[in-house]
Amino acid sequence: MPAVTTPQPINLPLATALRRWAFVLAPGLVLYFAPVGPFTDPQRHLLAIFAATIVALVVRPVEMGVSVFLATVLLILTGTLSAETALAAFGNTTVWLIFAAFLFARAIHTTKLGARIAYFFISWFGRTSLTLGYSVAISDLVLAPVVPSDTARGGGIIAPIVRSLAKALDSEPGPTANRIGAYLTLVGFHCTYTASAMFLTGMAANPLIARLAKTTAGVDMTWGRWALAASLPGLCSFALIPWLLHELSPPDLRETEHARAHARDKLRGLGPMSRGERVLVVIMLVVLGAWVTAPLHGLGNTTVALAGVSLVLLCRVVTWDELLGDKTAWDALIWFAPLLMMAEQLQQQGVIGLISGQVFSHLHGWPWAVALGALVIAYLYAHYTFASMTAHVSALYPGFLGAALAVGVPAQLAVWPFAFFSNLNAGITHYGTGSAPVYFGAGYVRQGNWWAIGFIVSIANLGIWLGVGLPWWRLIGLW
Repeated sequence: MPAVTTPQPINLPLATALRRWAFVLAPGLVLYFAPVGPFTDPQRHLLAIFAATIVALVVRPVEMGVSVFLATVLLILTGTLSAETALAAFGNTTVWLIFAAFLFARAIHTTKLGARIAYFFISWFGRTSLTLGYSVAISDLVLAPVVPSDTARGGGIIAPIVRSLAKALDSEPGPTANRIGAYLTLVGFHCTYTASAMFLTGMAANPLIARLAKTTAGVDMTWGRWALAASLPGLCSFALIPWLLHELSPPDLRETEHARAHARDKLRGLGPMSRGERVLVVIMLVVLGAWVTAPLHGLGNTTVALAGVSLVLLCRVVTWDELLGDKTAWDALIWFAPLLMMAEQLQQQGVIGLISGQVFSHLHGWPWAVALGALVIAYLYAHYTFASMTAHVSALYPGFLGAALAVGVPAQLAVWPFAFFSNLNAGITHYGTGSAPVYFGAGYVRQGNWWAIGFIVSIANLGIWLGVGLPWWRLIGLW
């Protein structure tokens, strides 16, 4: 089972490709050539290329990396940005943090440590359908700090295990889907993106959020502060969601002792922990410890991550050739850096401030707490129009954060709810993040049920992350 989803080439029929390119180019050309809004020519040109890039990430006429690479070249060719400015983000520490985290994910896959962790929890706690659901959730949570992609973690590690468990319990898509397969599918999906919200390294765009929070609001989101801020609301979500899904999609099978036996068989098949797994566990614990204690030693998140990757290589847990062959990590490096650069340039050149002032002007005069709630709700449900959490963050996070600051929300508070709902918004559709098509494509849950349950879970998350989160962030001194 692949631990990471390797980027697949997009081969579209010519007519389909032309339609998608029309969707991409139309808004970009209008913004580029028409005097739209209160922008100067350089601001408008930058916004046009950025807007076309975001549309390309949604409609996908070509691979994500190709879209962003083309946008970078276009920025240089049109003179919108200098080559030095356009390429400067490849030296950004945020970019290398996410790259290093993807390499950790490769090591977890190569050593089979991820599968071992998941089967361990299932073998111990999977006595009933509900505790089996919690076992799947805990497995994802344990992997989230060092597997920075819900596609890799949920779609590549946990989803195949969920499918294997359902099959072992005689639950297949169709007439027996409700035996337990539908429930496990929903738990696996909804807990994957929840785990992503709990760690700075839990999702590829989280470091981008941290960088945008720094440039837009001057707030430093360290690994430790992110984990602390997410800890209480995140644990509340993990306590509630498997139970809630158990009520919304009740499985016919309630006793699942056979699942424990299946997991024990899988563990026996894996054999004793290898030297590579034991070494990797030690390195992961050291890295996590260094991230948490960063205020004591002063080492940055990226420095710690790269040191951990160096130890993985020196200890021969994985080879250099294996890391060079990780297409997902290199693909992320290519598209992530230019997206970060464009988002920062929009902020530095005043485009975000102008947009926020125009679009959210009607919020002025509202109590800031009410305005923040309205903005968070709008930010969450805007994800119905996105098929990528990274695209959502790049397009909307700076603007919504800027609007919150403009109505008086304290900067130290404003950055957090938009950061967490940049992950939690993934649950409302079957296409909102990379792991969604993997789980939905298994065929256990009909689309109508998927959307209805996703909407109910989103309401629960709003209640938890705002109702519990706001006083928690106040208590721990984040605002």
